[in-house]
Amino acid sequence: MSIKAPIAAKKSAISNHHGIERDDPYSWLRADNWQEVMREPDKLPQDIRDYLEAENAYTTEAMGDTAKLQDKLFEEMKGRIKEDDSSVPTPDGPYAYASKYVTGAQHPMLVRTPRDGGNEAILIDGNKEAEGKVFFRLAGASHSHDHKFLAWAYDDKGSEFFTLGVRDLETGKDLADTMTETGGGGVWSADGKYLFYVRVDENHRPSKLFRHEMGTDSKDDVLVYEEMDAGFFMGVGTTQSDKFIVIDIHDHETSECWLIPSDKPTAKPVIVAPRETSVEYSVEEANGQLFILTNADNAKGSKTEDFKIVTAPVENPGRENWRDVIPHHAGNLIIAHTCYRKFMVRLERVEGLPRIVIYDYGDKSESEISFDEEAYSLGLMDGYEFDTDSIRFSYSSMTTPSQVYDYNVKTSERVLRKEQEIPSGHDASDYITRRIMAPADDGELVPVSLMYHKDTPIDGTAPLWLYGYGSYGIAMPSGFSTGRLSLVDRGFVYAIAHIRGGKEKGFAWYAKGRREFKKNTFEDFVAAAEFLIKENYTAKGNIIANGGSAGGMLMGAVANMAPELFNAIIGEVPFVDVLTTMLDDTLPLTPPEWPEWGNPIASEADYKYIASYSPIDNVTTKNYPHILAVGGLTDPRVTYWEPAKWVATLREKKIDNNLLLLKTIMDAGHAGMPGRFEQLKETAFVFAFGLKVAGKDV
Repeated sequence: MSIKAPIAAKKSAISNHHGIERDDPYSWLRADNWQEVMREPDKLPQDIRDYLEAENAYTTEAMGDTAKLQDKLFEEMKGRIKEDDSSVPTPDGPYAYASKYVTGAQHPMLVRTPRDGGNEAILIDGNKEAEGKVFFRLAGASHSHDHKFLAWAYDDKGSEFFTLGVRDLETGKDLADTMTETGGGGVWSADGKYLFYVRVDENHRPSKLFRHEMGTDSKDDVLVYEEMDAGFFMGVGTTQSDKFIVIDIHDHETSECWLIPSDKPTAKPVIVAPRETSVEYSVEEANGQLFILTNADNAKGSKTEDFKIVTAPVENPGRENWRDVIPHHAGNLIIAHTCYRKFMVRLERVEGLPRIVIYDYGDKSESEISFDEEAYSLGLMDGYEFDTDSIRFSYSSMTTPSQVYDYNVKTSERVLRKEQEIPSGHDASDYITRRIMAPADDGELVPVSLMYHKDTPIDGTAPLWLYGYGSYGIAMPSGFSTGRLSLVDRGFVYAIAHIRGGKEKGFAWYAKGRREFKKNTFEDFVAAAEFLIKENYTAKGNIIANGGSAGGMLMGAVANMAPELFNAIIGEVPFVDVLTTMLDDTLPLTPPEWPEWGNPIASEADYKYIASYSPIDNVTTKNYPHILAVGGLTDPRVTYWEPAKWVATLREKKIDNNLLLLKTIMDAGHAGMPGRFEQLKETAFVFAFGLKVAGKDV
């Protein structure tokens, strides 16, 4: 290479917490004006920009020999996408609403047709809205109940400061009603005269709910509710019945809901139940009753926290009036619920696999929708209508492309409405999917979902791509991905480790992978890797590990713990500077995430525990696998300086000659570049790195 690896300057920065001194020599990479940079990326200080651009130039040269491979991967993945695709139209009154793409377009269009068919009207064309913008992402959109207006939001920086506008659907023109720096999306009152939305504060926290009256200046919008605790985020939505506007306030273990009657939009919000530490709940409504999904009565000392559903009268919704309708059952995790006029639908997970259960209010009978594959993904797709006999759900597996079904609750008829098309061809029988259980050191069994080509030898010679996340209770679905076919067609075994910190095996699986049990997440991932080696799916040192965001923290931790197992580590927007971030209460996510990781400001024990695994704080002088870190300059979730500081620290201490690359996307944030083809190019870059170091770069 003609370019030497950049060496970041070291500037001692000593901090002292709980009598413990710590030096953070690369802290200068955090711009003092980071809030300003989120809004105006050109304001990034020049010394920081110079370093990031030097790293980008080094990465570009190091990956130069993969240029043709990246192009080939992009064309492969693009060839698996139906370019002129559209969603199944969702009916609402006289219309049916959908999203669609046209051939060659980066962004979706929002459209509607008469319910029973007719001419299509384009409501929003994301491609036209993106013209002249380096970055553009279409966000939430919702039509008023009379179908006259559409509230729609977009982000043109990547920093998730959304602009919310209103379009007249009769004229196709945007009105003067415009709200800036919102959380994205809005909720209409029943009469369409008011729009409720959340605005973020100077530290990018959604903390204020406003009511906008149509036709007035947004500076006159009424503050309906302000959350004063920086540790809680706020959102706004509606019940499926549209009877209530719901203010949802939550952190990672506690929630609180307030209701506003949709037909009385100027009424004061009414609380459902005051927040109580470790008690979570969410609210639906049907026929004058609230149906509340909650872990109440389980949060303190019971054997399970796998949630239940209770009812309460709308007039008196407090905890004292909650009555069980779906009791909790150990190992049966209720994930979500939706209430319709005649029945309630819930999505739950039993023994790691999802199923849909329909509950009839009248005779209290239940029926299930489930599938037979070893590993699959199932999702509810709530529509607009409340008085209906039909529900919609999606299904896929690692080998089966996505399918969308309508299910008639009265007749049990299941109708396939859409099946994901793979224009370049896909034969599911060419691939094998399996679910195995890897034993952890403490005796727990870690589920691992596998996919590989039927011709791939399972004799220890295959390279293996191991993906993991393991945080926030988020379960990794065993669904279909057109992208990963480019790996398995080249002889990779693709695996997803369903490690603790997610909810794949119930709430306890999450609880034992957070706070003082966080190291279980990393140890589970290592255990999964070791078991895959033992079972001859791959060999030691022939694994590409991949994770993003909190999964990037996982990547940093396992790189320190067991580098010998991995050929390469790929961290996308990796949360690797955990201790520093949790000590900085000005950052957007820090106070709300103390329940997830611990509060090292208030607790010496939390400080020491986080310090014991925080990836940057545990880099030592030794050999490391090949490493790629990808960040985004305007990322408000995992700030750009985390991957930059991680790479700088690794480059200072590691003693091997393996690749160490940092790519900072200078025009994007947490989700990378918008546009479906730009996203494919980013995936092609990541895959090309893994294929390059695995010797599969063809």
